[in-house]
Amino acid sequence: MKFLPLVWAGLKRRKLRTALTFLSIFVAFMLFAFLGALKESLGGGVSMAGQDRLITRHKVSLIQTLPESYKSRIQSVKGVGAVCHQTWFGGLYQDDPKNFFASMPVEPESFLDMFPEFVLKDSEKQAWLATRTGAIVGHMIAERFKWKIGDRIPIKSPIWGQPAGMGQWEFEVVGIFDAKKKGGDTSSLYFRYDYFEEARQKNKGQVGWYTVRIADPEKAASIAAEIDENFANSPYETKTEAEGAFAAGFAQQIGDIASIVMAVVGAVFFTILLVAGNTMAQSVRERTSELGVLKAMGFTNLRVLSLVMFESCLIAILGGFG
Repeated sequence: MKFLPLVWAGLKRRKLRTALTFLSIFVAFMLFAFLGALKESLGGGVSMAGQDRLITRHKVSLIQTLPESYKSRIQSVKGVGAVCHQTWFGGLYQDDPKNFFASMPVEPESFLDMFPEFVLKDSEKQAWLATRTGAIVGHMIAERFKWKIGDRIPIKSPIWGQPAGMGQWEFEVVGIFDAKKKGGDTSSLYFRYDYFEEARQKNKGQVGWYTVRIADPEKAASIAAEIDENFANSPYETKTEAEGAFAAGFAQQIGDIASIVMAVVGAVFFTILLVAGNTMAQSVRERTSELGVLKAMGFTNLRVLSLVMFESCLIAILGGFG
């Protein structure tokens, strides 16, 4: 550590160049952190997926719907404990594409029973059951839009269009839910399916997908096969898979996030490596006479190299921890 003042003096020799090198390393690590957070948020559903839950969707594509009548037939399959359905609504708040968020009509009681990881007060649950246009929103989205219980929020859906007799969908916030586990999704809105079914003007009696709870996760493959066999050769054939696989497939619709993140981060860090290496090489070339004086004072080649390398590592560490 006795040579630290000497190293620090070397860094201050070209203050502007040192500052720009520091900022380039800092930005690289910031980009890495941001992309890592993006990857985790988009794939969070995979890690939070229940081991005892399956998803039954249309065999061809997720965007194609299934009959609501399938619920009772799925429920009758041996090993199935509970069934609930969800439908992608695709809401836009204030008719602004930037204000897009996940929103789905559900049957309140069966939905909350299926997803115990969502924490909702009993009073808010009762309010949801009593309010036909009521909706519950996640803590994260409530903070994003400054919503509070009692607010009436207008939403437009590019998928389902306008509700019968109204210019846009309107919901009353009756509850704000949180997640039991860290990283749980609290960025969605859920509203009552009976209101949705009554007000929509197309595809009545159709739902997006079914969530199925099974008694024994080890029999998931056989139960999934039996569910799909029940609807084979029908106009609405199904594909049943583990909830984690479904969540991963959902995220894959916007691209292979993991590969994109690794490619971008790899390119950034490779570029920073070249920039830092070139900067240090230029610094050494400019200080040939100074290094020669150190050699004349008795510094060995290894010690001079160590000083240069320590100088490089110090600025990298400062940039990384900055």
